[in-house]
Amino acid sequence: MKKTAVVYWSGTGNTEAMAKAVAEGMESAGAQVTMLTPDQVKASELSAYDAIAFGCPARAPRCSAPTAGATASGCAAGKRTAMIPASALCARA
Repeated sequence: MKKTAVVYWSGTGNTEAMAKAVAEGMESAGAQVTMLTPDQVKASELSAYDAIAFGCPARAPRCSAPTAGATASGCAAGKRTAMIPASALCARA
């Protein structure tokens, strides 16, 4: 069984709802899921997960989230930034 995590921050509850949907999908695929908010994450423990999904509110056409060791562009030194349109991350009815 894969050990996975969903790390999310939600201001109004919309991102939390999406994070729960992602977690449900992971569980239905047979994964063991842990849901975490940023204040619950310890960088030293992230390597214990086989996969991690990150979620944050998007207030612009594009979003990126800097991680530990990342530059202001969200890119770790020497790595290219992957930009994904927010519309590609949203579920459609």
